[in-house]
Amino acid sequence: MFRPTRLARVLLRLQRKHSNNLRTLATKNNQFYLKSSNTTKDVQQLLQVHRLVQNYRCYSSADLPAHTKVSLPALSPTMEMGTINSWQKKEGDKVAEGDLLAEIETDKATMGFESSEEGYLAKIFHPAGSKDVPIGKLLCIIVENEEDVTAFKDYQPTAADDQLPNSDASEPAAPPPPPPPKPSPAAVAPPPTPAPSKAAPPPAASVSVPPSGGKAIASPYAKKLAADKGIDLSQVAGTGPGGEIRADDVLNFSPSAMPTSVPISAPEGAFVDIPLTNMRKVIAKRLVQSKQTIPHYYLTVDVNVDKVLRLRKELNEILSKDNIKLSVNDFIIKASALSCKKIPEANSSWMDDSIRQYNIVDVNVAVATPAGLITPIVSRADIKGLSQISQDVLALATKAKEGKLQPHEYQGGTFTISNLGMFGIKSFLQSSTPSAIGGAEKRLVVDEDSDKGYSSANMMSVTLSCDHRVVDGAVGAQWLAEFRKFMERPETMLL
Repeated sequence: MFRPTRLARVLLRLQRKHSNNLRTLATKNNQFYLKSSNTTKDVQQLLQVHRLVQNYRCYSSADLPAHTKVSLPALSPTMEMGTINSWQKKEGDKVAEGDLLAEIETDKATMGFESSEEGYLAKIFHPAGSKDVPIGKLLCIIVENEEDVTAFKDYQPTAADDQLPNSDASEPAAPPPPPPPKPSPAAVAPPPTPAPSKAAPPPAASVSVPPSGGKAIASPYAKKLAADKGIDLSQVAGTGPGGEIRADDVLNFSPSAMPTSVPISAPEGAFVDIPLTNMRKVIAKRLVQSKQTIPHYYLTVDVNVDKVLRLRKELNEILSKDNIKLSVNDFIIKASALSCKKIPEANSSWMDDSIRQYNIVDVNVAVATPAGLITPIVSRADIKGLSQISQDVLALATKAKEGKLQPHEYQGGTFTISNLGMFGIKSFLQSSTPSAIGGAEKRLVVDEDSDKGYSSANMMSVTLSCDHRVVDGAVGAQWLAEFRKFMERPETMLL
């Protein structure tokens, strides 16, 4: 019996391609039974080659007991490989449908992988700690009966067991290329290309050891001999008092006898190579793509946040009984979302053949984690109150730092905020299309109502990073103007 993911497609393709030795006996409850003149192994290879199923159950009296082969699935749309952080079941354990089999680190988070079958875990092929396991690689085998576990003790997977995504499901395997023509006796085969090796460490720095410092001291006769022989006295080591160069020193001088360079190697433990996490690899890849493929431009304004700070203090006194504490970042998220509603052209994405303008505002908020930066989403931030935004950010940041975010909590989003003000950063430029926020600081500003003509205010620098394919300069300027209005008059966020 085989459990396909696309039953109709499986039956049609099998019947069309292998009607001579493979026929369908029955179908029931999204399962179908096959009778074949081939062995079970042949049928397995047939199904694998055409990528018709991912998990399938095999029955045969001549081969292995009934079992289910479980491959690594794509746990997120952008996942290409995974790291097996831990197995929650060990070989021989009973497994129920929905049980957590393993924790797998994807490109953005660590996620639980649940079993879709019940039975007993017979064999694990990638132990905890296995890195860069491709999607479709065989992870484990589950059997129906406990006594069948031992039958897979020495089982070794083959290429047919894997469901690698780069294989073509619609085309049969290409025939092997014809063998190259034999070289003529006179032809000389080129030397084989050496296998690439790890990059060699940089050459050690070297320093020459001079015979003496300063101007060379030499006797008059030694100077005459050196001039006649064309010898540079600075290269001659003197044996006289105070290092004076004598005639014998010049006569005995040989360039080969000069002090050699002394190599200086790096001290032991001078550096540590830190292995890359999947998240760090993806971050690096996407940042390079962003800089190479997106035409960036940046707009910066200074925003007076005196009123935001006063309102925040008043609201926190009211919310203290509910253990809610608003941050300046919560106001920034709300103001950004409302600005996107005011200027919808800025709430858009480049889609190659069109520009997609979003009717909702989902704000990504950058969170630093030990594994790298991740941007969980505050969904529908434009219609949420400040207290709800604050609670969402706190919950998402906690899950992000624990590596427990689910894909829907960080994939997507229409606008991104990165705030480094808590680190004392005044302003910075960010890649792609987020808004970069610096910290607030006291500055002197023009104040026509003051006798001095100026006063001090808490000012915050805000830089908008834009994709010029989508957001024109004037649109970016309009967005920043709306953002500044909301931040400098926060009561308008209630309108």
